[in-house]
Amino acid sequence: MVFMRHLAVVLALGLFLVAAGLTAQSRTFPVDELKAGMVATGRTVFEGDRLEEFKVHILGVLRNVIGPRRNLILAKLEGGPLAQTGVIAGMSGSPVYIDGRLVGAVSYSLGQFSKEPIAGITPIDEMIEAATFAGPRRPVTQVALEMPLTPEGLRASLRQAFTWVQPFANSPNDVQVFGNGLDAGIGTMLRPIATPLTLGGFDTTFIDPVAAAFRDQGFVPVMAGALQQTPPCRGAACVAPTLRPGDPVGVALMSGDLELGATGTVTEVDGSRVYAFGHPFYGLGPTQFPMTRAYVHTVLPSLLSSMKIASTGEVIGTVQQDRFTTIAGTLGAGPTLIPVTINLTSERGTKKTFTMSMVNDQLFTPLLAYLSIMNTLTAYERQNGAASYVVRGNANVKNHGSVAFEDLFTGDSASAGASAYVVGPINFLLRNAFEDVELEGLTLDIDASEQPRSATIERVWIDGARTRPGTTVDLKVLLRTYRGDELIRTIPVAIPANAQGSVSVMVADGTRLAQFEARELQIQPLQTRGVPQMIRVLNNARKNNRLYVRLLGREGGAVVKAESLPSLPPSVLAVMEGDRNGGNFRPLQSAMLGEWDVATPYAVIGSRTLTLPLEE
Repeated sequence: MVFMRHLAVVLALGLFLVAAGLTAQSRTFPVDELKAGMVATGRTVFEGDRLEEFKVHILGVLRNVIGPRRNLILAKLEGGPLAQTGVIAGMSGSPVYIDGRLVGAVSYSLGQFSKEPIAGITPIDEMIEAATFAGPRRPVTQVALEMPLTPEGLRASLRQAFTWVQPFANSPNDVQVFGNGLDAGIGTMLRPIATPLTLGGFDTTFIDPVAAAFRDQGFVPVMAGALQQTPPCRGAACVAPTLRPGDPVGVALMSGDLELGATGTVTEVDGSRVYAFGHPFYGLGPTQFPMTRAYVHTVLPSLLSSMKIASTGEVIGTVQQDRFTTIAGTLGAGPTLIPVTINLTSERGTKKTFTMSMVNDQLFTPLLAYLSIMNTLTAYERQNGAASYVVRGNANVKNHGSVAFEDLFTGDSASAGASAYVVGPINFLLRNAFEDVELEGLTLDIDASEQPRSATIERVWIDGARTRPGTTVDLKVLLRTYRGDELIRTIPVAIPANAQGSVSVMVADGTRLAQFEARELQIQPLQTRGVPQMIRVLNNARKNNRLYVRLLGREGGAVVKAESLPSLPPSVLAVMEGDRNGGNFRPLQSAMLGEWDVATPYAVIGSRTLTLPLEE
């Protein structure tokens, strides 16, 4: 009896393990078992949050079409609005089943203006295999935003970043076809289904060039925004967020007063893990983007590109991987975002505060910051004609203090200058080669005026006829404002006691001073050696609303190994001149004896130089 009971237990355990193995194995439908003519069932949401089924007729399998050893299942879709719409932007990730086993995700479409909804399906096994859940994303040094940002520059940056939209198969010879009557040339025509890019809060005249740059890369921008956010659930009564295969899902890049994100469809939910899209979002690898709910308002039929008009909702998890065959993440808490606050004060007597949150990412954080500032200024201040903006604020860098902002921008392109002034340092820090940098917040106070505020350096002089070494003279600077008014500044200039012959006083704006230093004093941009030094350099950068004064002497000097050495004794210069050590020595004819800068309420333009003979 004991033996029989043990045997029964062993047999029961064996049957359980076999059943469990069969259950696990039967969850997915392998590509090798597919045959042309099979009929599968797809699931997606065409409106609201109601799941609907559609038929999927398997036409065959294309191998090596989107990558080496990458398969794509070719199928014809049927049901719902698909006969009128074709393959719909936003249904990327819609799961496809045969006998209850998951085949993969609807993810590719066959060109534009197609008369029938022919789609490519990414096998689920390839989606799961690609979505590992470890490792930070390293800086993508080959892709950068050039400031000031222009539509052409943005297009160039996005073309570098989003190379995944190009097909792997450039020739039908690269494609292996398994299916009756299929032409291998189909493989060169397949593209990822367009991803709806939801925009909210943006001024259309400003965002159109940006949206066009994304449209060139396979996205469908739509002004949809986000749903009203529900308060986060807290406490023991909270119910864990859930998603169903076929549900719409969002990826948020920015939220708050400005919204920017994208929507697609959930393919599979395995515990807390979620797989979606069936193709890349941006192809960035490891990410930390908010995963949100989404709501489909309706489907917009179009001969060019039908799409789901959808809005993103509350955050329900984190998108941790953006891979060639899928995006994937986990349900639960969302990632840490960068809070942005912009206080805009107008001379017209209005003051508004805008708050946003954006992702921490090497490429998209600078872009989103630029869009935030530019859209705020263009939406609430005049877009044509001269304007002036005084920018103050801080960008807080975790473990490294902050970058301080304080400058004035004026003229016809003042908004672009102000935006680039803030975004340039952020771009510089996030793309550094020393360590990962995390921004903890960006706060800006911007004073706006519809009047130009520039002043030109017209004349410099000193009172009195005698200048002696070891004394201080009062340097007078006459500025002529844009209205023609005169503004005089007095700057005490100390003459060194060892100065001889004559000295020159140069008064200039920051741009002209930098050009003079590079040309005459051989002062080159500093090669930073770490994030702390980068922040010091940024905080010491020259500003538009400053008068820069430099006292120059005729004492000889040199640049040795990129370091400026002014006022060297003749004997030292003679030794260096005789041993130049392979080009590391460059003589200087001028030496800087002193430097001063003075703040002004205007953006300074121009330069003047005054030569002062010294009395013995």
